[in-house]
Amino acid sequence: MTVPAEQTDDWGVLSALPGNPLMWVLILSEMLVFGALLAGFAAVRLLDPTAHAAGQAALDPIMGGLNTLVLVTSGLFIALAVRSRVDGSVRGARLWSAGAMVLGVVFLIVKGVEYAAKAAEGITIETSGFFTLYYLTTGFHAAHVVMGLIVLGLVSWKCSVENMETGAAFWHMVDLVWVLIYPVVYLVR
Repeated sequence: MTVPAEQTDDWGVLSALPGNPLMWVLILSEMLVFGALLAGFAAVRLLDPTAHAAGQAALDPIMGGLNTLVLVTSGLFIALAVRSRVDGSVRGARLWSAGAMVLGVVFLIVKGVEYAAKAAEGITIETSGFFTLYYLTTGFHAAHVVMGLIVLGLVSWKCSVENMETGAAFWHMVDLVWVLIYPVVYLVR
């Protein structure tokens, strides 16, 4: 027996979202993981406010702010890539996507410089509860940036509107998570 297409493609509320609904399932699950990590920062701040303040003081909010600017701009670029593809320009979509990917690499370079500075100061994942969460959260996020670069490369190669929307959804999740990480980890006292 053959199931009609409209029944196999019904993802409920997820069907109305751009891109492939399975990407939204992944995004929701990843947001839960990042939410738990950010809740960990709240717990560390409550349990040991002195160590939390010392950890934050050792971070460079300008580097974190630079990375915020880089990722937000890359989010704009991938949105422009989707717009270009919707308007029928594969070349434009690929160029904007390439710009987003370059900025993703810049993000990783800035984060690498930040990690190297902490290592030079002797600050490791074992320094304190704050830095355990710092390295886990920002490292997990950096892994998502790397995965996002791969996804953007794939959707640019197979440049359909649905693929571009799917890749953009993942990339925007990466942006959004950083926009939440930056103030919680670097700024909120």
